[in-house]
Amino acid sequence: MTQQSARTPYTSGMLRNDAGRERDRLTSIQGSVDTFTTGILDRLPVEASWNCLELGAGAGSIAYWLAERCPEGRVVAVDLDTRHLDAGRAANLEVQEADITDEDYAPGSFDLIHARYLFCHLAARDDMVARVSRWLAPGGRLVIEEPYHLPGATSPFPVMRRILDAYQRMYHEHGADLTWVRGLPALLAGSGLSDVAFAANPGFMGGLDKDRWLPLINQAAPTLLADGLVTEADLAEFHTLLKDPAFIDIPQMTLSAWARRPAEAPSTDGLG
Repeated sequence: MTQQSARTPYTSGMLRNDAGRERDRLTSIQGSVDTFTTGILDRLPVEASWNCLELGAGAGSIAYWLAERCPEGRVVAVDLDTRHLDAGRAANLEVQEADITDEDYAPGSFDLIHARYLFCHLAARDDMVARVSRWLAPGGRLVIEEPYHLPGATSPFPVMRRILDAYQRMYHEHGADLTWVRGLPALLAGSGLSDVAFAANPGFMGGLDKDRWLPLINQAAPTLLADGLVTEADLAEFHTLLKDPAFIDIPQMTLSAWARRPAEAPSTDGLG
């Protein structure tokens, strides 16, 4: 197992797994997106004998779902920090604490590789798509889900224009790209995969108990304040808005793109 040596926001900063609010953030994401994700996986469909790789497994909900759906196969769940993962949830579940940018798996190892909210944080994200594609078995599927952050300036709420713009700037300054996913379908096709498809799921901010953004903003708030990107008054107004049933916004979309490794290598003899 390979550990990440460099200090990054994901090992020592606001997104580290031991951050006080990280579990809340992961739980919020799972509650908001899991139904969308499992719906995508059901379309493939997932088979009982598949060997699966879950990259950036987080709090483990999709890894556990896959372990239940693939009782005759295995699921490898990988994350930089596995404290939120329970290796005892299933006999066919293997938890690995590793940096996937250093990790390497044998070509053709997995029938399904899934990652959610991971690639946008990687420095060499385009290269990693091609690399991960090689880990697929012939006929195997790669499913990558990433956020597409809508421009803060388009929010109907003035305070959210400031907060959402600051949120995106903060992530950008930490090396993340919250709009990278737009080019993902082309990257999948360019990596030699076929049957490329994609779907989107809008994020829900506000709407009283439908909101999923409070844990995300709460976790980012100390950094946003320290960097002077928002004020205490901005954050107080956001919390007040959350009590208003008319406060509903769409800060970002989750785009899921998936493709299949051809069962046979394409011909290179010029005869098709």
